[in-house]
Amino acid sequence: MSINIESRLARFNDLIPSKVPFVEGKLKGHQDRLNYSLVGPGVSEDSKQNVKIAEEHGFNIGAVSAAPMNGSGLHSHTTAEVFIIFSGSWRFYWGPDGKEGEVILHKGDVASFPTNMFRGFQNVSDQQALMFVVLGENDPGVITWTPSLLKKAKETGMVLLNDNSLIDLEKNQIPDGKKAIEPITDNELTQFDHYTSEEIEKFVIRYADQKNYFLDDEHYNSNSILNYLDDFTIHNKEFKPYISHKTGFGLTLLEGNNAHIHSYTSSKSEVYLCLEGEWEITCNDKKVLIGPRDAFSPPKNSTRSLKNISSDKGSIYIVRQKN
Repeated sequence: MSINIESRLARFNDLIPSKVPFVEGKLKGHQDRLNYSLVGPGVSEDSKQNVKIAEEHGFNIGAVSAAPMNGSGLHSHTTAEVFIIFSGSWRFYWGPDGKEGEVILHKGDVASFPTNMFRGFQNVSDQQALMFVVLGENDPGVITWTPSLLKKAKETGMVLLNDNSLIDLEKNQIPDGKKAIEPITDNELTQFDHYTSEEIEKFVIRYADQKNYFLDDEHYNSNSILNYLDDFTIHNKEFKPYISHKTGFGLTLLEGNNAHIHSYTSSKSEVYLCLEGEWEITCNDKKVLIGPRDAFSPPKNSTRSLKNISSDKGSIYIVRQKN
């Protein structure tokens, strides 16, 4: 089976971002951010959001780039949301008022936030920062915003409609047959879960603590494996996850100077997302090179392999469909 490499490749520099992806887009602290969709549309409220790879994978992959002190307001998801930090320092905070707790994450850190809780994030470094986000299921559902955020957004003219589309009342009127979503009630607000900082830390894996997590796959002593979510098998060895969430996808980091995976075939969707180094991926009769921030999705049932071909250590994430 011959494949069209370009249709499976998401080079970060070629991605087209949304500049106003959500209803909060005009609010201070949320204005200077970009939203990217690599695999699937994610939860963007921008109907014109460009999606690089639209094929259903059982999960969605997006990215967020933000200027200092910018990010996302408090929101909740019904499906998994896993953050992978690529640059900068990001503050995550949570609770209906954003004051229940916080964690600061840096490059290489991974956090899996529970569903049914309000969380927000902010770039707290002094330069533009980037992170990737993996969302569960083909349709990750819609975002629930805190009542205060929706009310503040409406004051800027931004309104979310009942079909989850976004409209700027300064430019357009609400179309016939549609209406604005009302903020959730105080009673509905009490139905969301609450967590302490210590509880959320159980779902965070910090790259600085890698010595506590990395394992060798015992294959020529070249592959270090950090498995975050769901079971991961490589070269006939199985790795258990460090995070207990059932997300519908697996997430694993492969790292090493000569890191590689020999040819194998999978009937599940899979995406390689490069953190560091240059990686050669062979997929059936085709080869492709990806570097930092790039991603590649081999077709289901194809035979694929990958190896780090840079002179230094390489790091690459593997996202695997589990449902």
